[in-house]
Amino acid sequence: MGSIKHITAALLLAASFPLPAQADQTVTLQVASGTHDRSNTPVRLEIAVDPALKNAAWAMLSDDAGHTLIGQVTAPSLLATPAAANGNQIARELHFILPDLKANQTASYSAALSNVPQVEGVPPEFHWHDTPGDHDDLLFGDRAVLRYMYHPLDESSPYARLETFKPYHHVFDPTGEILLTKGPGGLWPHHHGVFYGFREVTYDGDKKCDIWHCPAAFQQHAAFLASEAGPVLARQLLEINWIAEPKLSKGATGDDPNRTFAKEQRELTVYNIPGGTLIEFASRLNAILPAVHLDGDPQHSGLHFRASEDVHSLADKQTYFLRPDGKGPLTEHEDKANPGDETRNWDAKTKDPRTVNMPWDAMSFVVGGRRYTVAYLDNKNNPKESRGSERAYGRIGSYFVADLTDTQKPLDVDYRLWIQAGEMTVDGCAALDGDFDDPPIVTLK
Repeated sequence: MGSIKHITAALLLAASFPLPAQADQTVTLQVASGTHDRSNTPVRLEIAVDPALKNAAWAMLSDDAGHTLIGQVTAPSLLATPAAANGNQIARELHFILPDLKANQTASYSAALSNVPQVEGVPPEFHWHDTPGDHDDLLFGDRAVLRYMYHPLDESSPYARLETFKPYHHVFDPTGEILLTKGPGGLWPHHHGVFYGFREVTYDGDKKCDIWHCPAAFQQHAAFLASEAGPVLARQLLEINWIAEPKLSKGATGDDPNRTFAKEQRELTVYNIPGGTLIEFASRLNAILPAVHLDGDPQHSGLHFRASEDVHSLADKQTYFLRPDGKGPLTEHEDKANPGDETRNWDAKTKDPRTVNMPWDAMSFVVGGRRYTVAYLDNKNNPKESRGSERAYGRIGSYFVADLTDTQKPLDVDYRLWIQAGEMTVDGCAALDGDFDDPPIVTLK
């Protein structure tokens, strides 16, 4: 990952307190690093504001030495517990990037909200650019970052169906010049970018479907619920229907509950951090036709990152995996009759403990003649046991088994992906994991 001091390792932090009603008033905060060094760390504070500050999207922060930081104010994130709001106050979140804080140290900041930037000129920002009915691009300035693919299901041809049977996200390299993820076609055409699903699904008690390969079932974009974009982060909250059958029953509407067995709220957050791209993938899945049982296998269930088809066609022998116990060999020998340790995959027979409940895994691969690494971080609060999956052609992920027995009790998951040019180290990935599972603590001073 390079120097941890200069490239982020990072997790959101949380605290709850009311901000003053006027933007020229300040609140003093203290951030404690805990046992980890922190560098370029996203900080999130759950706050409650007066209605006069409802649309205040900017914040200016200053530390004890007079150094200033730009902050951003957003609506509460999907999995957050919003701050308690008194009277007509409104729950919001305050975000900023903590530049540097050594282990066992603290830093204090004062923050003030504003409707306009409190700096000279306009700093570069994230922004969304939608192509209605097809895809939504995220850019930072003029640099491409993500692309959300959401075209409605098209059954005019087998290939059109492969292109549209589940929404997913493409990821660009940190320069915005190279698309790192795979679309339809090529090897395993059901693999698309960053995607989430399950091969073995039982719903409505005893009905079955496959919402991974999607031979009949499919996922479909239903709505953009919210979006944020500013100098610190961009966020997109989506509603996605999990649908068991491709055809409407007689007299049914487009949201017929007889075909939609679950509804998902899917949220992606991207942070403005040097050295790479930090993506948070959060999901809340509600059963519409319980009981819903989610199962499958490591190759065909869970959350996966699928690298460009170039990895398979041009550079699969240049892929390797980095794990908590060290760097694995190149995958050039993976297809031999007696493979070594090039890839590790959970298997129901062997149940290799090295593939169970991995806090992190990383894949280093080559696209366009350049090497990149993606670190896959599985939050400790996600369903367990998690079962890992690695493939030389450029796929990494994990899955779990879960049951949704009540429409009021959703399934929540939270993952992180860190993508950078070049290679990473065990220490670098461990730092990312430490920030995810053991974040700093922020309090009112």
